[in-house]
Amino acid sequence: MKKILVAEDNDSNYILMSYILKKYYEYDRAKNGQEAVEKVESGQFDMVLMDIKMPVMDGLTATKEIRKFNQDIPIIALTANAFDSDRSLADEAGCNDFLSKPVSSESCLKTIKKFLGE
Repeated sequence: MKKILVAEDNDSNYILMSYILKKYYEYDRAKNGQEAVEKVESGQFDMVLMDIKMPVMDGLTATKEIRKFNQDIPIIALTANAFDSDRSLADEAGCNDFLSKPVSSESCLKTIKKFLGE
């Protein structure tokens, strides 16, 4: 089973993501960007769902750090700020795609499957 890292500091958003993922994927949580970088470095994940606004290190900075040692892992930006400028910043940081919150299970699973080749 594919394993996804959910980088999300907000408990209710994490609960929603775990509800969407639980039937199809293994998943783990990082509560901030620094933790996400460390988990991708030390763990075996097939994808990262990256919240943009997090404490300690934001998701865009975390994505840039991950890209320094892993160019291949798909990173999907998650944000409530769904402006074109946010999408551009996510692209520049190295995100592969972008989902707006609140995330629908249909769009989330479709995007995951696109990048995991399912």
